[in-house]
Amino acid sequence: MALHVMDEANHCLGCKNPRCQQGCPIHTNIPEVIRLLKENKLNEAGRMLFENNPLTTVCSLICNHENQCEGHCVQGIKGAPVHFSVIENYISSTYASQMTHGPAEPNGKRVAIIGSGPAGLTIAVILARYGYDVTIFESHDKIGGVLRYGIPEFRLPKTVLDDFEYRHLRLKDIKVRPNTDVGKALKIDDLFRDGYKAIFIGTGVWRPNTLGIKGESLGHVHFAINYLQNPDVYHLGNRVVLIGAGNAAMDVARTAIRHGTRHLECFSLTKKIAASHYEESYAKLEGVEFFYNKKPVEITDQGVIFRDVNEAEDGTLTEIPGSEVLYPADSVVVSISQGACTTITETTEGLKVNARGLFVTDEVGRTSRPGIFASGDAVKGARTVVEAVAYSKKVAEAMHEYMQSLPADAPDEYADVPVYQSDDGN
Repeated sequence: MALHVMDEANHCLGCKNPRCQQGCPIHTNIPEVIRLLKENKLNEAGRMLFENNPLTTVCSLICNHENQCEGHCVQGIKGAPVHFSVIENYISSTYASQMTHGPAEPNGKRVAIIGSGPAGLTIAVILARYGYDVTIFESHDKIGGVLRYGIPEFRLPKTVLDDFEYRHLRLKDIKVRPNTDVGKALKIDDLFRDGYKAIFIGTGVWRPNTLGIKGESLGHVHFAINYLQNPDVYHLGNRVVLIGAGNAAMDVARTAIRHGTRHLECFSLTKKIAASHYEESYAKLEGVEFFYNKKPVEITDQGVIFRDVNEAEDGTLTEIPGSEVLYPADSVVVSISQGACTTITETTEGLKVNARGLFVTDEVGRTSRPGIFASGDAVKGARTVVEAVAYSKKVAEAMHEYMQSLPADAPDEYADVPVYQSDDGN
């Protein structure tokens, strides 16, 4: 592994105008990281990666490198690009074991993070560095959000998230309240009552978008985001029809094949699918069959009826009457993205959302209510992990600036209440 990493590092030209850094949504200083590695300064390189991107170990595995850093590499114009994903993963995973620093000096202010997906984790770590008392409220039993419950193990091992929880959360005294869905038993106003100076909402998009066609409620039909949360409980059968062709659909397809499905057919409305080329190529390699310009019109007990669609050069789609064909399936999985949940917005006054149910914010995540911030998929819709991290870094700084501008706390009215002493004096 180390030799391969150094081969990639030596392939880098150290460009004065690094296109790779420009192509990275979080602007990782790739040439400098590689320079430090080549000078045997691995810890310095690792520190630089983590300070710029708290989720560097995650992004090294699941970023769309082909369109970002590696896709912009000048070496890729005539040959193979520098595979920085390999370099980043080696440095970040090796350096992670060196991260043993405890919490920063407390600044006396409390902040709440609702949701522990990419956005929430990024903001929690950055604010903990400033000394805030951070509590994460997570509706699932473990941290990670879409990283844990939406990305398969073969792409992102859960051990990476478990290590993140230890290195970044426990060592920094970041508290986690699992199985806590804010907006139900606890409301936003309860958090303000209890002294949280600012609240971040990063609840993601967990409500599946539907096709709105006949048969979608049948027992053999499932939604991608639900399937990916726990594929072990599903019995899809030998033949599966997958409607949609984004990256989540590729995750469903490759997971289903690993769970015993023998014939998986993926249907796309257009000629060009939404998934990355890498994910599409892996799916094809593993046996997924693709059908293009097909529109589902009805789901039956036997399978899905699709109608052919003509796609003009300008992208205009026209359905072709009389072209309907039934494609047999034991199970059907619908993967056409997700929308926002409404638990918080329905129980919080003055919190504006748009027509899609996403939070309305300014350029640094401020919502319509003072002290409440939001970012990630709950604001932008389903996006990549690194995009969520990049935007959330700006939001974290805005939250820090906001909390620093607040007046000092009033004295606690029960500060002088005596503390009960047990018989053993403890």
